[in-house]
Amino acid sequence: MTNEVKQNKHYQCPVEATLNVIGGKWKPIILWQLKTEKLRFSGLQQNMQGISPKMLTKQLRELEDAGLILRKVYPEIPPRVEYSLTEFGKTVLPVLDALCEWGSKYLERECSSGKSGELKTADFSTLQ
Repeated sequence: MTNEVKQNKHYQCPVEATLNVIGGKWKPIILWQLKTEKLRFSGLQQNMQGISPKMLTKQLRELEDAGLILRKVYPEIPPRVEYSLTEFGKTVLPVLDALCEWGSKYLERECSSGKSGELKTADFSTLQ
C-alpha cells in the first residue's frame, strides 16, 4: 500500500515517511536539543559539534516546514530568533526517547564486547 502526502512523495510504509521527516544525521539531534528548552541558533550550533551554519539553517527550515519546530522572531535590534518544538513536534519525543534507550544499550553492548576503542560518544548525562 502506498501513501501519498505533500509534494507528491510516495511512501511504501509509515517508517519511510517518519525517516523522511526526522531522519538524517542532524534532525534528531536538533529535536533532542529542543526537547526541554527554547534555543537560539547560536545555542543549537554550540551544542552540535561539526554542523555548519548552512546545514543547520537547512535542517531547521525543513523541520519548520514539517511543522515540528517553531521559529519565533522578536522585533528587536539586533534580531533575536528562538526555536522550540511545536505541539506536533513534541509527539516525536517518545520516538527519540526510544532511540536514546536503544543507542545506550547498543553502546553498552559494543563496549562490553571489546569494541570500545572504535566508539566515541558524548557524555550520556548531558544527553538524557
